[in-house]
Amino acid sequence: MRTAFEIADVISRFGRDYITHCNPNTYILRTLDALSKCRTSALGGHKERCDCCGKERISYNSCRNRHCPKCQAGKQAIWGEERMMQAIPVKHYHVVFTLPDVLNDICQLDSRSFYSAMFQSVWDTLRTFGYSHYGVESGAICVLHTWGQNLSLHPHIHCIVPATGLSLKSTFKTIGKKGKYLYPQKMLSATFKGKMMQSIKARLRLKGMLTQHQPTINAAYQKQWVVDCEPSFASPEHVVKYLAQYTHRIAISNQRLLNVNEQGVTFLHKDYRDGARKKPITLSGVEFLRRFAMHILPHRFVKIRYYGIYGTRYKALIKQQSPKKMVSSIVETTQQRLLRLTGFDVYQCPFCKVGHMTNTEMLPRIRAPSVLFPVIL
Repeated sequence: MRTAFEIADVISRFGRDYITHCNPNTYILRTLDALSKCRTSALGGHKERCDCCGKERISYNSCRNRHCPKCQAGKQAIWGEERMMQAIPVKHYHVVFTLPDVLNDICQLDSRSFYSAMFQSVWDTLRTFGYSHYGVESGAICVLHTWGQNLSLHPHIHCIVPATGLSLKSTFKTIGKKGKYLYPQKMLSATFKGKMMQSIKARLRLKGMLTQHQPTINAAYQKQWVVDCEPSFASPEHVVKYLAQYTHRIAISNQRLLNVNEQGVTFLHKDYRDGARKKPITLSGVEFLRRFAMHILPHRFVKIRYYGIYGTRYKALIKQQSPKKMVSSIVETTQQRLLRLTGFDVYQCPFCKVGHMTNTEMLPRIRAPSVLFPVIL
């Protein structure tokens, strides 16, 4: 269902001012341009007619950009089913690694290297604890998020860690304490801090910028780093459904937008300092787009990563030893798969709810100048 206001409305109204004030790179411009054209005549589409009531409608194509709030539901459902087929049938823990906000300036210097260092530090920490506490090769599915509720920069990584690992004898061994305790959180936090700060300093030293950012480094060492480890989930299916909520989430959904006008953009956010109460917040259009653009990931950057026994290296061994048979992917069309997973029939007539829509005419893409790019030509 179309919402009253969309991210595309914000881009169309304030995009030119944002480009003038913030001078974004061409990759960000291409991303915003794709979002503004999603499901419009600019991308083409097709005419459909109901085989029952005879009514017609026009369906426009999607941009399929991973930052688009209108193109994630189907991907999320399909990803969840594929992971459920391959999930190890044990309990899982949810671990979240968060960075202090004093490192945000360093993050924006080279976000690709910074986020890669985060992933590596997170997995190095989990792997080290797996061997030191239980003597096993553990595993994790890690998902990067970069935003807070008010669209501020807040990099953190969600990890799903199975309560098992492969011992040196290549046999499964249960880890964790009765499903309530995995690793000491303070030790996790201290180890993660050490590994991440070591990586940051190495990169800054390589670029000759360590002295310049030494005050920020010192401030980060003084901060308390937060690592949250929640008790295990009941079943792998529950784990996958829970994690799927995070995998294809973007910085802000269209449903949170309350108003878009000349004064700016008003949207809902959870105030965690006040019991997670939902409150409206208003930003200028330029500031809203500036914050939104901070969460556009670098080109081809992988935000979902699989480590340890969830990685490709161990897939054959896990499939062989797992008591749960891993089912191969089901052969069916994308539309049939979405109907089975979500109950939404893309072919059902929206007017009579009985007939099915059939294509009658293809609508070509409109090859007109972009809304955003003429500003920088």
